[in-house]
Amino acid sequence: MINWRSTWSIYVRELTRFLRTAFQSLLAPVLTTSLYFIVFGAAIGGRMPDLGGVDYAAFIIPGLLMLTLLGETTSNSSFGIYMPRFTGTIYELLSAPVGVAETLIGFVGAAATKSLILAAIILVTARLFVDYSIAHPLLAVVFIVLVASSFSLFGFILGIWADNFEKLGIIPMLFLTPLTFLGGTFYSIEMLPKPWDTLALANPIVYLVSGLRWTFYGSADVDIRISFAITLAFLAVCVAIIAYIFKTGWRLRE
Repeated sequence: MINWRSTWSIYVRELTRFLRTAFQSLLAPVLTTSLYFIVFGAAIGGRMPDLGGVDYAAFIIPGLLMLTLLGETTSNSSFGIYMPRFTGTIYELLSAPVGVAETLIGFVGAAATKSLILAAIILVTARLFVDYSIAHPLLAVVFIVLVASSFSLFGFILGIWADNFEKLGIIPMLFLTPLTFLGGTFYSIEMLPKPWDTLALANPIVYLVSGLRWTFYGSADVDIRISFAITLAFLAVCVAIIAYIFKTGWRLRE
């Protein structure tokens, strides 16, 4: 039986932490998105042909959205669990009558809520630069929530693994961001020459960007079913790892 009161407490605490830095958390994506549209949408987009019948400036919207979501969700989640470990307040959570399910639902729910807020702000900002439409809005919301939940859990694992602030930022900076840029954020995989178009499919971020792009425009580099399957598989792996961490107490009770 899930203790929903405990779940709600964790959810509210995480959401409140986000709202305390709302100006910084929300302003950064707006400025970043605006700069990308000025550079790629206006300066370069005017010289680019339509991709799959979609204007280039509109084509990069799902990629920019995914770029921001992955970075913000992972960072917020990893910092959210690292600081209680750093200050020692994690023991309050461990000694409370709160199970793994309540903890995960609270953290993931807050991350998903924050991600939807960020997504809405980015889409509003994009509307200032380019006209676009979303072919499958409900599927887009579902996919965004799935990705946000997955990388919230990934950030949770990262925050538990890290034993200093340097390790906390090394994975997003050295791996996640480069993979996102190489994952079709600003281009279609079909534009790459062989064998790079095939090698690009080894990048898991390709399937996330492609999946979100399909929900926007009904076409993408990868079948939407594959994108959903990979996202769900990653979510399941993260849940299994966190369940193991709570069961064994790895790094939580050190």
